[in-house]
Formats: sequence, C-alpha cells, structure tokens
Amino acid sequence: MNLSVGIVGLPNVGKSTLFNALLKKQQALAANYPFATIEPNIGIVPVPDERLQKLAEITKTEEKMVGFPPIKNATVEFVDIAGLVKGAAEGAGLGNKFLSHIREVSVISHVVRAFTDDNIIREGSSDPENDYATITTELILADLQSLQKQDSAIKSNDPLKPLFKKLIENLNAGIPVRNQNLSEEEWGVVKGMFLISAKPEVIVLNVSEDEYSLVNIESLVEKYSQLLQLPKNNFSVICAKIESELSELSEEDQAQYLKDLGFTTSGLERLIQKAYSNLGLISFLTCGEKEVRAWTIKKSSTAVEAAGEIHTDFMKKFIKAEVVSFDDFVGNSGWKSSREHGKARLEGKDYIIQDGDVVEFKIGS
Repeated sequence: MNLSVGIVGLPNVGKSTLFNALLKKQQALAANYPFATIEPNIGIVPVPDERLQKLAEITKTEEKMVGFPPIKNATVEFVDIAGLVKGAAEGAGLGNKFLSHIREVSVISHVVRAFTDDNIIREGSSDPENDYATITTELILADLQSLQKQDSAIKSNDPLKPLFKKLIENLNAGIPVRNQNLSEEEWGVVKGMFLISAKPEVIVLNVSEDEYSLVNIESLVEKYSQLLQLPKNNFSVICAKIESELSELSEEDQAQYLKDLGFTTSGLERLIQKAYSNLGLISFLTCGEKEVRAWTIKKSSTAVEAAGEIHTDFMKKFIKAEVVSFDDFVGNSGWKSSREHGKARLEGKDYIIQDGDVVEFKIGS
C-alpha cells in the first residue's frame, strides 16, 4: 500500500528543511526566498520499526545463517510541495501547480511556523492561527470550485444533489470536508470526488530550538489545539532545524542528541507514525532467509487482503495464514518453538490482521 504525505504550508515555514531532514541529504532546495520549491520534490522514506531488527536476529539464529537477512521497512512517500500563498485557488503564486500536486497525496502534512526568526522572510506569514487559516481557506475554495462545477453539470432530480448542497453549504461556512458530519454512505461517494479538504491532515508545529523539548511538547499541542480549535491528535511537534542537524549525525550520536533533549524518537519518526495513525494503517511482518519485511495495510484488513499486498496472485491462491503475534514470536525465538508451544495459529481468509502479526501465507499452486 502506497502512503504519500504532502508537505504543505506558506513559503518559508520550514517545509524544505523538513524534507531534507527526512531524506538525510539535500535533495530539495532549502533557500531563504519564496518559491524555492517549484516542482514537487519526492522522496521515499523508510518507516522506523525496531521490530524488524529483532526478527532479523531471530531468523539468523533459527535458519543458521552466516549473516543477517536483508531488512525491508515499510515506506512512506513524502512530497515537498511549493509554498502556497493567499489567492492560490484563483491561480496566484504557484497555486494551480500546488493544488494539482496536493490532490495526489494520501495525507496533508501542514507545516505551521511556530517560531520567530528575524533572519527568515515571512512571505505572507503572520502568526500560526492566520497562517493555518490561509492555507485551509485556499483548500476550501478549491473544493468549492470543483463541487460547483460538478453540481451545475447534474440534473436537479439527481440523487447526489442533496449531498452536493450539503458539502457546498458547509464549505461556504468554512468547514473542511474532513470535519463535516457525513454518513458512511456519503463518505463512500465523497472518496471518489478527490476533494482536497477531505484528506486526513497532520498539523506540524515547527518550533524553535529553545522550545523543543519533551517537557514542552504537551503544552505546545494543548496551546495550538485550543488556538486552532482542532483535536490534539491532529498535531505533531518538530524543530526542523534540529531534525536537519540530526540527519547529519551517526545513529549513535543521534540517539545521544535525542536523549539530551529528553526524547527516545525523533520528530520525523513521530510524524510518520502520526500519518500512519491518521490514515488508520498498521504493519504486519514477514521473515525468512530471503528477507525480513514490514507491510502496510489498513486496520481491519483480512488475511486474504494482506496476502494481496505481497502479490495479487496470493489472493487467488490463498489457503491459510499461519500467524504468531510479535511478542509470542520473540518470546519463543522463532517459528519452530512458537509452533511447539501452540502460539502459531492457522487462520482463514476472513481473519483480521493485527499490528505486528508475524505471518506466513500458505498458497496453492
């Protein structure tokens, strides 16, 4: 399953600095002037998962391998999108390109400048509340244009007419589609409309080095949750400058730097996890001599759907899935002992895969 996260925001809020840190190298032009990013920069970033190294160690021992099997993390595609300005929905700045690129991503990662630096130009940026409102308004206006065109093209007795009316009225009231009270059936229709404000959103608070500590994060989230009138779960706090510095260090030095700040994980790792959570995604695991790997699926996916994530033929030829929870797999040091202790289960195609399940699919010829 492909997960793409679009990094958006006003110019000079730290988007490209964040993107560079994600890739651990300078692939995007992080310059101190508006529209440094014109075409979207795209990077594939591994999803941090400590469980994979443990599975690799167990597999090496169980299979009597000389070295470790290759580890393949689940991945996230990050897209660094051009800075938006007021009037983008009408084509101002690079608005048209921005809007076309953002329609293609799974999650919006909305970077808000929550720091002060007189050396960095504020291009259209004033304060976090107004900055967030500017971007949100442009996305709402873009959706309004799209819906009004579609609405005018259908007949007055079309069954979709009431839904269009409801969506348009709410958008005119400043309510993004994602926050509208829609039924499950209405959501099913909306998903096919490719509306920008319907996409899940993570608000990334880019704070100063002085404010970036574990102690401050909770109060910062509380502050901006109240200020923007949004759930606390929608927020992720980073310091793009520190993340950029971390990306230049060795793993040992990164760990020490984070420990000094009171963290066990980086802001980027927390951002990826937040994107996963907001999309309702989990990972199941496979291991063997060939590779140890994490696979991304939607929560509540069945065993046969998970098999299809590996290869579509696996869905057609699915027989059973042998499943062990990660904790049981580690506790029993692999497949053999897990089977001997009754921790390995044979499940049918309707079994709901749990996060961290270690799975071996039984496939027919």
